[in-house]
Amino acid sequence: MDKQLLSTFIKKLETPKKIVIIPHKNPDGDALGSCLALHFFLVKTGHSADVICPNEYPEFLNWMPGQENVINYSTANEKTVELIEKAEIIFTLDYNQLNRIGNLEPIVASSKAQKIMIDHHENPGDYADVTYSEASIGSTCEMVFELLHALDPIEIDKSIATCLYTGIMTDTGSFRFPSTTARTHQIVSSLIEKGAQPHSIHQNIYDTASFNRLRLLGTALNNLKKIEGLPVVYITLSQKELNQNKFKKGDTEGFVNYGLSLQGVFLSVIMIENESEKIIKMSFRSKGSVDVNQFARKYFNGGGHINAAGGKSDTSIEETVSHFIKSIETEKNIFNA
Repeated sequence: MDKQLLSTFIKKLETPKKIVIIPHKNPDGDALGSCLALHFFLVKTGHSADVICPNEYPEFLNWMPGQENVINYSTANEKTVELIEKAEIIFTLDYNQLNRIGNLEPIVASSKAQKIMIDHHENPGDYADVTYSEASIGSTCEMVFELLHALDPIEIDKSIATCLYTGIMTDTGSFRFPSTTARTHQIVSSLIEKGAQPHSIHQNIYDTASFNRLRLLGTALNNLKKIEGLPVVYITLSQKELNQNKFKKGDTEGFVNYGLSLQGVFLSVIMIENESEKIIKMSFRSKGSVDVNQFARKYFNGGGHINAAGGKSDTSIEETVSHFIKSIETEKNIFNA
């Protein structure tokens, strides 16, 4: 990070502050890991800090250091509002638009606290007083490491290292995605030296599947379809199918990546029906120069990164599939870039 931005962080944090840290709705390993790591560091350096999640996070993250102290807005509404009203600084981590925090958006937007964004997605919004945005970096946890290391590397302990390693590992696809750089591995090496245990973290994240989750994966793969003449596959999961397999939050994590494991496929999409929100949630993954960020922004009210993005549709799952096929056929030149 540049010296001017670092100087701004130092000035903001030079005296003890009341701080709230907020990940995006349905937080993943990078969002929760970066928030917990920052929380540990701030408390160790004399600040009062709380992590507030807009809603529940997946069960496969409930082993992470400090997660037991996370406040869930959906079950602790009044406490959340009180903490935000009293906050002097609000950190928003792993998103760059306030609509990513759901019902917390108006509360945070109206807060008089200084807002600090730390995020690695493209096209950041302008709500923050301080913006640390680097779309070329593979995870927000890498950015948080750079910040904490610049502020005081001695304070990075095993708990912080574990949280940061988790976020980096999950958001880089276990270091497989193109966003993984030499610097990524240098950071990971430092985190291991600080006490992070790769084998244990990997096992906690990836080797805790329930019987129902594996059955749901079977259903998803059975629904896998390829678009004729294009290197594109898609998966659908209806609410009925989710219910039949006793779906829990986080169960479909990583399903979309199975499509990319097929030889000759450069774009994979999963479409998941969510009756309670009346939307079809979509995840896009791609290889090489196939830009799913721009595609998701243009056709499905989404965005993210070149090779990983999210989106949504407010039509039926059948209509969403039809719209997706027509859209990808319109944009088929992206496979020739």
